Amino acid sequence: MGDRKIKVMAQLPGPLLQRLRRPFRQWTAGSYALESPSFLGGLLVVLLVLLPFLENAQIGVLTLAIAIGWGMRWLGDCPAWTPIHGPLMAYWILATIATLLSPVRLAAFDGWIKLTLYFVGFAAFHQVLSCGAWRSRLVGAYLISTLWVNAYGVQQYVLGAQELATWTDPTSTLAGITRVYSFLGNPNLLAGYLIPSVPLAIAALGIWRRWSLRLLAAVVALSSIFVITQTFSRGGLLAIAVDLAAIALLGVWWFGRTLPGWAFPTFCGGSLATILVAAAVIPPIRQRLGSILLGTGDSSNNFRVSVWGAVLRMIQARPILGIGPGNRAFNQIYPLFQRSGFSALGAYSVPLELAVETGVLGLICYGWLVVTILVLAWRQVQRCRAESNSEGLWLLGAIAAILGMATHGLVDTIWYRPQVHLLWWLAVALVASFHPLPGTDHSHESP
Repeated sequence: MGDRKIKVMAQLPGPLLQRLRRPFRQWTAGSYALESPSFLGGLLVVLLVLLPFLENAQIGVLTLAIAIGWGMRWLGDCPAWTPIHGPLMAYWILATIATLLSPVRLAAFDGWIKLTLYFVGFAAFHQVLSCGAWRSRLVGAYLISTLWVNAYGVQQYVLGAQELATWTDPTSTLAGITRVYSFLGNPNLLAGYLIPSVPLAIAALGIWRRWSLRLLAAVVALSSIFVITQTFSRGGLLAIAVDLAAIALLGVWWFGRTLPGWAFPTFCGGSLATILVAAAVIPPIRQRLGSILLGTGDSSNNFRVSVWGAVLRMIQARPILGIGPGNRAFNQIYPLFQRSGFSALGAYSVPLELAVETGVLGLICYGWLVVTILVLAWRQVQRCRAESNSEGLWLLGAIAAILGMATHGLVDTIWYRPQVHLLWWLAVALVASFHPLPGTDHSHESP
């Protein structure tokens, strides 16, 4: 009798949850806007098109509208679970605890709200991208917006651009050089925004069937590479090298069955040689990358090293759960540890920022998330290759974009800006959208 009671009680939450969600399911079933992915997908298209042109607060309002739209759909149709959701929820729980225990709780709560909106943004991207036809629409919206950003960047390269901040060591040979920033207002941020566009545009070349769209993808890829080099962002230059190397290696592997055995090693060696020659032949790029080796002899390097030292002391002071998420929490705690004359708005390294905000536990948890993303991506790209599903090329672009953005994140924290962070979740959602889900339409349709 006791076993029977336990069994009945264990079954109660499921029927109870279904009963609570029944009126919402009936409501969404009667609403075309909520039942169809078109409404939420349309909001995401608007977000991606306007992303580089809006202020952070405006992006926040639009992201909140997307979160509300996703939440109403969630009430009527509980979203499917992928391996990525586990570490993502674990990190969110850690960030919530870090917020509650933060020495600057109100400031950390502001960061927690932003973090939650980003995670809901990922959930919205995933829900829409799981309908296969929307992959091309969302990526296409981003690439169209990127084209306008690149056009303005090229104009600044030709006509010159006013320097809005001290971006270059005034004592270096590059002092006074034009660093383009387009609509983003900062060359490092512009480079971070453009990094995903190159591998995704290259992937689109292999998926899109119309020549007009292929021409768009080719123009975006070439112009993005050019504009990134003209930002002279060292993190951006390293990231685009990783971008191109990753998409090239993955592309050769994808098409490797039709290539001779010597093609793969020859292509790898040729690509590496091309990157090295380009870095050696183009003087500004050579000097910019060479400044990395100057250590603290370069003012930018010296600034970062000083900030990193202060951040490490912050981590040592609160090693387990950190100070709580968000730049406001960082801005209130960092002055207690900074060296005189080295004020900073962030840790200038994503791993250090993760550790200072959510402690060593948060850093480990986010590492688990990144590993899960890459493992899932590799498994799904192998499946798509075995099935000769050309949609798998989106996975190649997403993997390369994630690796490129992670490379940039090692030496800068523009990754936390919404213009970049939302693109990170777009790439992650592309990976998650290929996880087999019951009742999901994985259409192979491409424009």
